[in-house]
Amino acid sequence: MLETTDEIAALQRLLDASHASATDHLRSIINDDRRLSARDLVALLTGMKVIAVSTVTARGEPRISALDGHFLHGTWTFGTSGTAAKARHMQARPAVSVAHVDNEELAVFSHGRVERMRESDPDWQETIGHWTAHYGSSPLEWSDEPHMYRYRPHWMVGYAWKRSELLAKRGIEP
Repeated sequence: MLETTDEIAALQRLLDASHASATDHLRSIINDDRRLSARDLVALLTGMKVIAVSTVTARGEPRISALDGHFLHGTWTFGTSGTAAKARHMQARPAVSVAHVDNEELAVFSHGRVERMRESDPDWQETIGHWTAHYGSSPLEWSDEPHMYRYRPHWMVGYAWKRSELLAKRGIEP
């Protein structure tokens, strides 16, 4: 968990605003007993999580792919090769949706924008260090043209079918 108190508070404000603006249908599914808090998410989303990232082609056609995601400082980071179609999509149209679904136990759905990370970014070294520690090699060595991304969600909800049981099972204090 690398999140600061301010980052957790900002994530909680985003989760609250997103849930409040959701449809009645979504709120009937992600009710107060099933809503995950910012503290829940940062505890549950440690390590690598498979995320689905949805981009859009130049013709407006949706594309989805699975990526390794790392939830750092209250948002996702992920990478791909600059030669991948999704890298071209994100360069031209940075609005994306990101989801992580862990069976029926846990789900996080979000919409936002992606930013390509650069060496000059203040969190570059920490992010690359985190990824390198996790995999045992730097993501910058995985392709001839590695691209790392930071996600900036403007809408996000977290869901757990049985929140209390999930937190207890994973050793997290509610």
